[in-house]
Amino acid sequence: MQSVHTMSAFDEELKYLAKRIAAMGGHAERMVEQAVAALVNADPGLAQKVIRDDIVLDEGQREIDDKAIIIIAKRQPMATDLREIVGAIRISADLERVGDLGKNVAKRVVAVTDGRQPISLFRGLEALANLALTQLKEVLDVYASRSVDKIGFVRDRDDQIDAMYTSLFRELLTYMMEDPRNITPCTHLLFCAKNIERIGDHATNIAETIYYIVTGDQMPAERPKSDKTDKIGLPAALPVK
Repeated sequence: MQSVHTMSAFDEELKYLAKRIAAMGGHAERMVEQAVAALVNADPGLAQKVIRDDIVLDEGQREIDDKAIIIIAKRQPMATDLREIVGAIRISADLERVGDLGKNVAKRVVAVTDGRQPISLFRGLEALANLALTQLKEVLDVYASRSVDKIGFVRDRDDQIDAMYTSLFRELLTYMMEDPRNITPCTHLLFCAKNIERIGDHATNIAETIYYIVTGDQMPAERPKSDKTDKIGLPAALPVK
């Protein structure tokens, strides 16, 4: 439960931070959705829009940082209120990074378009992005509702994202081994997949921050934070055709 203050101005300041986080979250989601759409549909115009839109999240983070510092200096908050403010700073930083990751995908659209790959690879990237975006949307819903009982489920979804990324990594590696002409475009797709996988990590970070805001406790740290691609070796040598 959020505390109610005798000073309504303080309440409004905290609500303002929450509204700005919600706006940043919605913008970050759209950037990632559009970046993946630009990649799948070979749309450099949409990719450029995503790249330009990144400034909105940069400005949002700076605004939240500045506002939070002013609130701390003016109100000298304690307990839940202080966690709320510090949490907003942390969450805005994660959302700004999500925007950067979407922008990184958009930057590779032209390079991937120059060497089109099998549609199955793009479908794999779409599936990975849908899973990561679902996780991000769910965690932003938890931030709005403060329903911490849902946070464990949100955090556990990160394992699914890692498993899907590892599978896609293996598939792209196989395409590169089959035909050296695939190496350049598949390498770009690997970077795109890694950027999408990292979105899941930032969503998980946000979930942990929300748990701390609401409860004052840190979530247990025993969750794997990495994919399994470091365990994948080169495929067996393919027969010479």
